[in-house]
Amino acid sequence: MICGTDEAGRGPIAGPVVAAAVILDPNQPIAGINDSKKLSEKKRQALSEEIKAKALYWAIAQCDAEEIDQINILKASLLAMKRAVEALPVAPEKVLVDGNHLPQLKVPAEAVIGGDALHACIGAASILAKVERDRQMLEWHELYPHYDFAKHKAYPTKAHLALLEEHGACPIHRRSFRPVMRVLGHIPE
Repeated sequence: MICGTDEAGRGPIAGPVVAAAVILDPNQPIAGINDSKKLSEKKRQALSEEIKAKALYWAIAQCDAEEIDQINILKASLLAMKRAVEALPVAPEKVLVDGNHLPQLKVPAEAVIGGDALHACIGAASILAKVERDRQMLEWHELYPHYDFAKHKAYPTKAHLALLEEHGACPIHRRSFRPVMRVLGHIPE
């Protein structure tokens, strides 16, 4: 009953930070699990479906842009992971957390730097979080097509920053992030 947890979406300047918690079934190993950033979108999608089908338990949670702006991205990432772990229908014996910070949990937890490539349960959480966040960014693209969220997933690419300059911030932009603050006139050029 070891749970892995990870988040996706700390670096973007819009949208939520999404976390997942996964307890894998040792009797149903899943080949190919790795850090989600090292996998193609197609491979992540296929693995996401397999993880959901074969894991003993999994849950996804998030903090939206407004929460991120209120408490900061690190605290929001940890809160999203805490929510994901607490959304599991059972309490894990231990939680392995990707990174060097721990969310406040009621069960033992260990921070593992690079854990998404070292522990399958963390890698699985990484994949579920990334696939869910990307799915949401496609939905946001439908609402705000002029930002091209489908392409850059709200990361501060040159194209996204140019569109932000041109159109200003939309409701899902993180107002506490420097490029958005600058466009809103909250910091000097």
